[in-house]
Parts: sequence; structure tokens; C-alpha cells
Amino acid sequence: MTLGRYALMACGDDALRILCGPGDVRHDLASMLTSDHAWLEVVPGRIDVTVAFDPHTHSMNNAHARLMAALENDPGTRRRDQRVHELVVEFGGAAGPDLAPLAARLGRPESEIAGMIENSPLQVDMLGFTPGFAYLAGLDAALVSERLANPRTRVPAGSVGLITGQIGLYALDGPGGWPIVGRVLSPLFDRAAAQPFVLGAGDRVVLRRLTRP
Repeated sequence: MTLGRYALMACGDDALRILCGPGDVRHDLASMLTSDHAWLEVVPGRIDVTVAFDPHTHSMNNAHARLMAALENDPGTRRRDQRVHELVVEFGGAAGPDLAPLAARLGRPESEIAGMIENSPLQVDMLGFTPGFAYLAGLDAALVSERLANPRTRVPAGSVGLITGQIGLYALDGPGGWPIVGRVLSPLFDRAAAQPFVLGAGDRVVLRRLTRP
């Protein structure tokens, strides 16, 4: 079923996927749907938003009709309040063991790479892989890097990963295959908070280099 810029499709018997393309429309749509407590979960992806519902409370037809009614208002034309996070990062050394080899491969000083990251207009594209892991789009295209041939079994929380076109922020300890270039000094997860993960889809992020006296 299509409606303007949107297309809907069922995912099993308790979820619907809304295809809406890349860009901020996904985040505006997800923000609007999150405020509707009919949905158990609202998950923005790279080109879509998936909503999960309780099949004991809503039939597929009922959920579909509710979504269609919401989409008729075209939430993509409305702007939500956008959060901006400035996060201080320690680049290189033990905090970023893959920065030195990346710098050598690109023929750039480590400080220049850190500056290029700092000046990139980063935005949380989506969350996934592990809970709270943030995929940040907008990285300077000159920073070219592939995933590690041998992923690590443990990457510390706060680690800053870099692959071509993206930054990945690890909110929690866990395995990972991204080259690690630094570590955010403030927690990205607070178990006691109403929203325990600091970053959300659509948020803007500035990664500031740690300055030492």
C-alpha cells in the first residue's frame, strides 16, 4: 500500500514497515510515531521506519489503518526539535589503537584525522548492531577505512569506530570489527535514566578533541 512518498508492508503479524527513503523524514516520522503509545516499538532504519504492535490489542488491519491515518498528515513536512550532542573524545593511544595505522595508510598526521572527524557534520543515522550502537553519517569522505580483518571480542564502551563514510559509537562493551580511533570520555549509557541511551536517531553529534593543559 502506498500513500504519497510512503509505502507500507507487513512484517510478520505484529509489525509494519514504512518505506520513506533516506534523510530526516525517517527521523521526523519516527519521532511522531513514538509519541503515539499504540506502538510497542518504533525503529528507524536507513530508508524506513518499522513499528511493532501488540497483535492481541490491534489487528493488522487496525494497525495499518492507524498508520495510514497518521501518514495522511505527512509528518515528513514537520520539523521536530533536533538534539545536538558535543562529546569530548580522546583520540589515539590506548583509547584509539587503530588511529596510528590509519594515519600511516592515509599519509596524514593523527592530529589531522582527528580534526577532520571534529569538523564533519555528523548525524545519528540509526541505532543497531548492539544496544545503543550509533551509526553516524556525514564523515569526511577522504577518511577511507575498512572493517578489521579480525574483529575484537571486546570493545570498551565509548569507543569511536571509523569506516568509510561513517563513525560508529559503542554505547556498551561488546564485540566489534570497526577500527577504533578514540574514546568518548562521557558515558553513552545511563541505566537509571528514563532514556538510558544518550544518543537517538536523527541527533546531531560533534566530536571534540580532548585538549590537555
